[in-house]
Amino acid sequence: MIVKISPSQAFGRVKAPPSKSMAHRLLICGALSKQSVISGVAFSKDIEATLGCLKALGARINIENDTVTIGGIDINNPPNDNKMFCNESGSTLRFLIPLCLLFGHSFTLGGSQRLMERSLSVYDEICKNQGITFSQSATSLSLCGKLSAGKYTVRGDISSQFISGLMFALPLLQQDSIIEITGKLESASYLNLTVKALADFGVQITRYDERTFYIKGNQTYKSRKLKVEGDYSNAAFLEAFNLVGGNVAVSNLSKISAQGDRVYKKMMDEIREGTPTLDISDCPDLAPVLIASAALKNGAVFTGTHRLKIKESDRGAAMAEELSKFGCDITVFENKIVVPKCKMYSPKLPLSSHNDHRIAMALSVIASVYGGEIYGAQAVSKSFPDYFERLNSLGIKTEVITLNET
Repeated sequence: MIVKISPSQAFGRVKAPPSKSMAHRLLICGALSKQSVISGVAFSKDIEATLGCLKALGARINIENDTVTIGGIDINNPPNDNKMFCNESGSTLRFLIPLCLLFGHSFTLGGSQRLMERSLSVYDEICKNQGITFSQSATSLSLCGKLSAGKYTVRGDISSQFISGLMFALPLLQQDSIIEITGKLESASYLNLTVKALADFGVQITRYDERTFYIKGNQTYKSRKLKVEGDYSNAAFLEAFNLVGGNVAVSNLSKISAQGDRVYKKMMDEIREGTPTLDISDCPDLAPVLIASAALKNGAVFTGTHRLKIKESDRGAAMAEELSKFGCDITVFENKIVVPKCKMYSPKLPLSSHNDHRIAMALSVIASVYGGEIYGAQAVSKSFPDYFERLNSLGIKTEVITLNET
């Protein structure tokens, strides 16, 4: 799919979509309860992947509008279906691997080649240490074995998703466990989201200090009725239009949210006012929109960027390639990206989403100033399926062109 965007400005009020990060967590917790009701769910590709995998693990699921009634996974009763498809969702894959290992049963988790290229080293090492089969191909992962309680030492600079995955599973084992984080802890706010979700379902995680979590065994997920809060990650793309003459007010955002990406407001203010140096190690999902914003204003230096290589695309390289089409040459280092003040112009070449939802949305902000055609724009369905419809409602001139498949 191609989306053509003509120079235009965004005005009006718009609701932030439900948080994909919280939806994953609440649905997993709900599936481990007898029966819970989760409302305010947006059925993006990633959330559909998680629901499909939870169903394969034995969850009973009923969907009515934006509400999911879910529950019934029993780790003492292995499911008949041992094959799951995670599509391109890193959260789905990394969150559910430890849950699969609660059954002592064989499972195969499939996914896109790009997903399977993303690191699973933490789980690979755990499985080797515990004698669990862990066999990976270009598009699937095979597991067989049972997770044991105990002490887990996990690097904090790879992905917090590994730690969250263990947090979902370890409370259901009979014995107590400890997770100790080594090295620099990045994306720490995502662990706060996991701890909060678990607490909402009556599962307690005790934090001894910044790097040590105590997890009591033999806990039970309680049944709950909860609503998914609005998503700060995607709200950032909507508010970015305010940096280029728009006036967009985004609602449905909790003022007491634990989402780390809520810092986008402060960071965008700094970009508006000057040429800041910003550490994005705790909010890597904001990188594309912040890089785009900096290019449109006075530039910026972003540190803590090394993990951008292992996202849906190599986001630093992808943004460098696409910004060069607007006449803006950014420099990507190992753990830093420098965006100069640019003299930009309308692109002569088509733009590419690099099959990455956040790249597609970041390019839409720039194209609203200089115009452009975004190829692979359907990537937004991963997290924000109606993104371009929302832009159109705000006054951004969009034209969707569907390519015929051959």
